[in-house]
Amino acid sequence: MPDCPDDHRPFSRRLFIEQGLTLASLAATVPWFVQRSALSAMRPIGSATTSRPGVPEDRVLVIVQLGGGNDGLNTVVPYGSATYRRARPSLGIREPGRPGGAIDLDPDRGIGLHPELGGLRDLLDRGTLSIVQGVGYPNPNRSHFTSMDIWHTADTDARGPGWVGRFFDNTCEGAPDPQKAVAIGRSAPLALLGREMAPVTFESADALDWTGSALGGGLGKAFLDTQREGVLPGTDPHGQAAFLMRTALDARASSDRIRRAVAAAPITPFPNTPLARQLRTVAALIRAELPTRVHYVSLGGFDTHATQANAHGALLRQVGGALRAFEAELDASGHAPRVVTMVFSEFGRRVRQNASGGTDHGAAAPLLLMGSAVRPGLLGEHPSLDQLDGSGDLRFSIDFRSVYAGLLEDWLGAEAEPVLRGRFRKADLFRG
Repeated sequence: MPDCPDDHRPFSRRLFIEQGLTLASLAATVPWFVQRSALSAMRPIGSATTSRPGVPEDRVLVIVQLGGGNDGLNTVVPYGSATYRRARPSLGIREPGRPGGAIDLDPDRGIGLHPELGGLRDLLDRGTLSIVQGVGYPNPNRSHFTSMDIWHTADTDARGPGWVGRFFDNTCEGAPDPQKAVAIGRSAPLALLGREMAPVTFESADALDWTGSALGGGLGKAFLDTQREGVLPGTDPHGQAAFLMRTALDARASSDRIRRAVAAAPITPFPNTPLARQLRTVAALIRAELPTRVHYVSLGGFDTHATQANAHGALLRQVGGALRAFEAELDASGHAPRVVTMVFSEFGRRVRQNASGGTDHGAAAPLLLMGSAVRPGLLGEHPSLDQLDGSGDLRFSIDFRSVYAGLLEDWLGAEAEPVLRGRFRKADLFRG
C-alpha cells in the first residue's frame, strides 16, 4: 500500500517527543478523548490505508444490528419447501394468497417475505434492496455474546479491535476523528472500537451539551473567552497546551453541531418506533453533512425461544417500516445516492420449531443491504433445508467477511485485507 502524503501527517511522534509530552503525563492530566488523539498521532502511519481511486470520500455506511438472532427462515420464507412446512407446522408462514401468507418474491423457487415486511417489499419494488442469502461463518458459535463479537471483530476467535475501528485506524488522517463514527445507544459497539478510534456515542443528543458553566468559579466564562481567541492566553500557539485546547474546542464544536442537526425536523414522516427514532437521528446527521462515515443503530428482542409468531411479526414490521421511512428521508434530502445500509443479526434460528412455539439458536441467515447503489433482489441461493450441517442447522454459502470486503473495497474505498486481517473473496454487492 502507498504511504500517506505528508499533508495527512498533522502531528508527528517527533513533535510530541521534542515538546516533552509523555504517556505518563497524558494519563495523569488530560481527558481520555485527548489521550486517544495524542496516542493516535504517535502511531506509525506508513502502513495506513488510502482511498481507492474513483471512490468518493463522502460515502456513508449505516449498520443496523438486530440483536438476539433473527429468524431468517421466517424473514425470507421458503414457502415452497415441504421440509419447511413439516418443520414448522404452527410457526411456518403460509403460501402467498392465503390469510397471513408470505409476500411473494420468487414464485418459481417458492420464496417470499414475512407478511409484516411490506416495507421491504416497497424497497424491492424501487430497486433499492438486496437480500443476501445464506450468510454466516465456519463452525458457527451459538452464544449470543460470542457470535456477536465474531461479527463485530470479523474474527472467528473474536479477537478485537472491531472491524470498523480497524478501518478508521488504517486511514491516512493521523489521529482518528470521533465524528467519523457515530453510535446511537448507551454504549459504543465493539465493531466501532479500534486501537485509536472511539466513536461518538449517545442515546439523546442533549447529553452532548457542555455543562462547564454550571461548575462555578468562572470556568464557563473562561472557556468561552478562550473559544473566541482559539488559544489559551499567554501560551505558545504551537505548543502542547494549544494542541490540547484545539482538541477540546473541536469536541465542543462537534457536540454543538450534532445537537443542532438532530433538532431539525425531518422532511418526511417516521413511525414512532425505537428503530425508526434512531434512524431519524441518523438521517438528520447525514442531512447536516457531518463528516461521519459510519453510523450504528440497533434493535433487540429477536431471541424468540417461545411464542414467536406475534412478537417476531411486530419486530419485522418495525424493521420494514423504519427502513422504508429512512430511505424516503434520504431521498427527499438528496443524500440517498451516498448511503448504503446493512442489516444483520448474530445468527439465524433452527429449522425446526420447538415445543414452546418458538425457535432456538441456529446458524446461517439473510443479510439486508439498502441503497440505490446495491444490486437489488435476492442475491445467492436460499440455504437448503434438506442438506443441513452436523448440528442440523442451515449451511452458510457466503462468509460475512466477504460482505465486509465488498463494503470496504467497493463502497468505503479501503483495502479489505489489512482491515479484515486476511483475504476473503469480495462479495459482488453493487451495481456495475
